[in-house]
Amino acid sequence: MKKNFTLALLVILVAVASCSFTNKSFENDDKDKLLLDLITYVLERGHYEPKDLNDNFSSNVFDDFIDILDPTKRYFLASDIREFEKYRFMIDDEIRNTDITFFNIVYQRLKKRMGDAKEIYKEVLSQPFDYTLQEEINIDYKDQEFAANKKQLKERWRKQLKYNTLGVFDGKVENRIIEINGTPEDDEVAEVMTFQSISNKIDRNLTEKEARENTLNTLDEFFDFIDDLERKDWFVQYINTIVDEFDPHTFYFAPDDKEKFDIGMSGKFEGIGARLQKKPEGARIMEIISGGPIWRDQSLEVGDEILKVGQEGEEPIDIVGMRLDDAIKLIKGPKGTIVDLTVRKVDGTIEIVSITRDVVLLEEAYAKSATVEREDHKYGLINLPKFYVDFEDYTERNAATDVAKEVERLKQAGVEGIVLDLRDNGGGSLKTVVEMAGLFIKDGPVVQVRSSGQRKEVHEDKDERIQWDGPLVILVNELSASASEILAAAMQDYKRAVVIGSKQTFGKGTVQNVIPLDNIVRSNEHGDLGAIKLTTQKFYRINGGSTQLEGVKSDIVVPDRYSYIDLGERDQENPLGWDKITPADYKIWDGYIDFETTVANSKARMAGNKYIGLIEENAKWLKEQQDETVVSLNYDDYKVRESQAKKRSEQFKSLREYDSKLTFESLKYETELFTQDPVLREKRDRWHKNLAKDLYVEEAINVLRDLQLNNIKNSERKLASVKG
Repeated sequence: MKKNFTLALLVILVAVASCSFTNKSFENDDKDKLLLDLITYVLERGHYEPKDLNDNFSSNVFDDFIDILDPTKRYFLASDIREFEKYRFMIDDEIRNTDITFFNIVYQRLKKRMGDAKEIYKEVLSQPFDYTLQEEINIDYKDQEFAANKKQLKERWRKQLKYNTLGVFDGKVENRIIEINGTPEDDEVAEVMTFQSISNKIDRNLTEKEARENTLNTLDEFFDFIDDLERKDWFVQYINTIVDEFDPHTFYFAPDDKEKFDIGMSGKFEGIGARLQKKPEGARIMEIISGGPIWRDQSLEVGDEILKVGQEGEEPIDIVGMRLDDAIKLIKGPKGTIVDLTVRKVDGTIEIVSITRDVVLLEEAYAKSATVEREDHKYGLINLPKFYVDFEDYTERNAATDVAKEVERLKQAGVEGIVLDLRDNGGGSLKTVVEMAGLFIKDGPVVQVRSSGQRKEVHEDKDERIQWDGPLVILVNELSASASEILAAAMQDYKRAVVIGSKQTFGKGTVQNVIPLDNIVRSNEHGDLGAIKLTTQKFYRINGGSTQLEGVKSDIVVPDRYSYIDLGERDQENPLGWDKITPADYKIWDGYIDFETTVANSKARMAGNKYIGLIEENAKWLKEQQDETVVSLNYDDYKVRESQAKKRSEQFKSLREYDSKLTFESLKYETELFTQDPVLREKRDRWHKNLAKDLYVEEAINVLRDLQLNNIKNSERKLASVKG
């Protein structure tokens, strides 16, 4: 980053570190109170947009903490909540006075209610479930009231356990019928089983009993896991409830979590290779890490929800209602071990997916490129999964220098246009954005950054050299965030590139820094205090608008299956708002003629493409599936719904078989590596195969062709003008 940006950051950190804690004694305070005092001090003085600790703030913490502890409302009673209510508007006062009475009372009551829950689920699961009854469960727990009494609570547990066991029962039924009849061929029409017809094939009662025993074992393991949690684990959750009120990217790391964060920032991931988000019904996959086990396996996708986690050969544990950190601990494990995930796919179907844990292959997180043949023309495509950098040594490999190398290689290969694919790119280093933008513009501003209470800073490319002045297209989607949005926005504002993709990108326009809390206290007898990831700055487009919440709106909007699913910053809790500042001084790129005509032609092509209509229909159906929260507990109804979902999913199968007829090839330097690295050859072959099925890439090539023709016309006009 430029020197003035670095200095601004240092000013913030010094201001936070130079606090009264150097002169304050904590001999009489326990570690919990110390943490609370430290963190609120840092938030009030270091956060970009600190919040007032008032009654409204207190009420939000109250609601969110209860919701985090009991999202499915199966522990607390309405009488508990009424008792807690006297603290609703007192939490802000407790924070200022380093008082943790509210936490202590709620924590103790939770422990008691979890003890009650153990007795309830054991009693419920001792009796058979009647799957012929016409009853249903609403799995949208947010607007439900807490149970009025223990009888109502038990009934809530009964329905939830019946719902959980229904899927287990159905799975066992299918497995046993396959054992008897064998696996049906793909062209066979699978029979929709009814509860009555099951008894003609297998012992229905025995299977139902085994399913209940399975659920019982799962819950026993879950509560054993909960019993192992210490009070400090729950207090960290309370701290993060307070922290989360400031914005969704500010977070407190306990000592162990800080170590994991450092490992993650270094680019070394061990596990399944996915970023998860807490949901009432489990953990939703928000990002698939390039090169990781899930990425290689291709069996899961963004939007899928993990419901249960099982170790190889063991009964799965239900993670519904479990803290996300605890669920992740179950999912992660040593390299080479297998984890079985029960998943609700984005289309509503339930599958069990086995993943072999591994370390993410770093090479797949780096920039890579390919040439694209279209008729007698050659184009280039660069895929950038993230804006990576070695923070300890910027001269080491980073995204900007790698993309520069790929651009140069594509130029040597004779490409006539370049596609930069930033889809699913969650961002990374701001410095690399400025340098990367400089590859495509002569010079000028790239992004504006503002710290709280500070004047804006303009980050510019001052190198007048331009590495690529030919046609440029940038691909984005709903998961393109942060640094990706900065680059796409800058190229859009300059009219240097045509941006193709989702209606708008993720919408993360903030910058975070990690502050170790041990650096703030001069003397500390409580051990490692962890760290806080703090939102300290906001960045803006060169036109003055923020990308926060609004993201980048594509020049050419192409629907995808996530078009109607809540994935962006606007769907997070407590995001910072959108605003604008004065624009920077910049000149629009003059290399394209009829830019608007190129965009209009592309929109016309998209409107007439039958596959675009099918993608739109698929996206709407997926949204309908997610919004359907009332589920029948009648087995026959359950099977009919499952069969309908599978049939509907099959209607969109042609999208996976699309063929653009484009030819993709690796560059010469890579093909020379294939003889020594057959695994690399396999990875690239698979990537090229997927690119050939990618309708968005095909349209990007079409747009490059239009831009190229515009350049030719422009050159001819200039030549004619000179001759004239």
